[in-house]
Amino acid sequence: MTDDLHLIPAPLTVEHRGSAPGRVPLDRWTTIDAGAGTESTARWLRATLGAATGLPFADGAGPHAVRLRISEEVAREYGPEGYRLSTDGSVADDAAVVIEGGGPAGVFWGAQTLRQLLGPDAYRKAPVQDGDRDLPLITIEDSPRFGWRGLLLDVSRHFLPKDDVLRQLDLLAAHKLNVFHFHLTDDQGWRIEIARHPKLTEVGAWRARTKWGHRASPLWTETPHGGFYTRDDIREIVAYAAERHITVVPEIDLPGHAQAAIAAYPELGNTDVVDTAALTVWDTWGVNPNVLAPTEAVLRFYEGVFEEVLDLFPSTFVHVGGDECPKDQWKASPAAQARIKELGLADEDELQSWFIRHFDRWLAARGRRLIGWDEILEGGLAEGAAVSSWRGYAGGIAAAEAGHDVVMCPEQHVYLDHRQAPGEDEPMPIGYVRTLEDVYRFEPVPPGLSPEAAAHILGTQANVWTEVMENRARVDYQVFPRLAAFAEVAWSALPAPDARDHAGFARRMDTHYRRLDALGVDYRPPAGPHPWQRRPGVVGRPLEGTPPIV
Repeated sequence: MTDDLHLIPAPLTVEHRGSAPGRVPLDRWTTIDAGAGTESTARWLRATLGAATGLPFADGAGPHAVRLRISEEVAREYGPEGYRLSTDGSVADDAAVVIEGGGPAGVFWGAQTLRQLLGPDAYRKAPVQDGDRDLPLITIEDSPRFGWRGLLLDVSRHFLPKDDVLRQLDLLAAHKLNVFHFHLTDDQGWRIEIARHPKLTEVGAWRARTKWGHRASPLWTETPHGGFYTRDDIREIVAYAAERHITVVPEIDLPGHAQAAIAAYPELGNTDVVDTAALTVWDTWGVNPNVLAPTEAVLRFYEGVFEEVLDLFPSTFVHVGGDECPKDQWKASPAAQARIKELGLADEDELQSWFIRHFDRWLAARGRRLIGWDEILEGGLAEGAAVSSWRGYAGGIAAAEAGHDVVMCPEQHVYLDHRQAPGEDEPMPIGYVRTLEDVYRFEPVPPGLSPEAAAHILGTQANVWTEVMENRARVDYQVFPRLAAFAEVAWSALPAPDARDHAGFARRMDTHYRRLDALGVDYRPPAGPHPWQRRPGVVGRPLEGTPPIV
């Protein structure tokens, strides 16, 4: 019974009260009665729904109140992110609306549902109609399937200004997503200020030009590109996310994807085989051969980086990349070969594992946990490490069966830089076609996984790599509307993929498109891109057929 309310993601249960639909008004008499632990949700309601409705939402209890409470009963039944929302007088008692959460986050997710119930105009920044707002007479009980419901945003390939990042956090919150994986460093740019290593942003944050389209494209954008977030910018982003019960997980990539850092500090590279002083921040895409040297000096340098990162990000998890690290320079480097021998390692794969294990121990000693891409399985997985399974399910399955925690984000299903439809109208088409329905039928827990291993699936994440997304509008186009489908997969208790009611979801999306319109999201329309969303003549890399299940 969610289709008539058009809620996304779909809640566990919705109960309509009475033989005829009833309505509960929100009007100028409506107050907010915020219990202990719900203050941030009260602030959000006043700022967001107050702007959209023009209602003052003063403090106070009583029959016109929106009552916010943390409930031990809800916590026992639905967990800390679960909630119960009631507009039924027999349940709501002496309040117009009651939102009870298992914890502060549950109250906030209940407030997100309240916003959806008020209609698409509740997503605007100023009222577009006069008069009261009505709510249906209902009780909703709800909780998420997964504790990790994430989105990765790559700001290295194309930098997004701070305000665009804050807006992205609002969009995550609107879809009940609670992890923002912040990909801050790569070959094409270093985006976080590190006080003890200022050249990382003085040099590493800027490139002279940029490949336009896929790396096979002959086109270039000759305008210099770059930018970075100051330490105070990062503090603001993290605090803004925390108010919305979103954890920001930083990613500092090593030992590969490091050319921007090496361009800033050439001694970080394999100087005995490459003239690292001649390297600049990379201006094209692909897997870069320039990787960090396996020296004690490099370890100390990155320990200093991570000390500042830990000071800025309270997240338990810290992502260290670990993916796409070519071994050619290490194979050719006498210094690297001597290091392999000194450490008693078998080969270059074990050398990469040595890098990861070092930072796993370093982070664990400071109360944090390392997470990395599934290549960290090569050469042996660090004992406490968690895995982001991106190349398919296989890495995640292997890690989970071995007792490691896993976030499922297989590129064949939830890489949102991949194209949304066949044909030449899709801008800079990358990868296999992944439609809205394809994403809706994605299943994060692969069949056949043992119950013990399945318990190690922390959740799931959609990834947004921005090589062919030069600005916010292009990010919007690639992410939406598919993020709505992903959010329902991550939150809702859906049946098996083939049994999912995509037609019902599509009907609910009719209303959700109006919400996205009110928010100013440049999503891909169901009928195809607008003329200004196309990029005719710009080379992509489309892959044909059905993506393999690996």
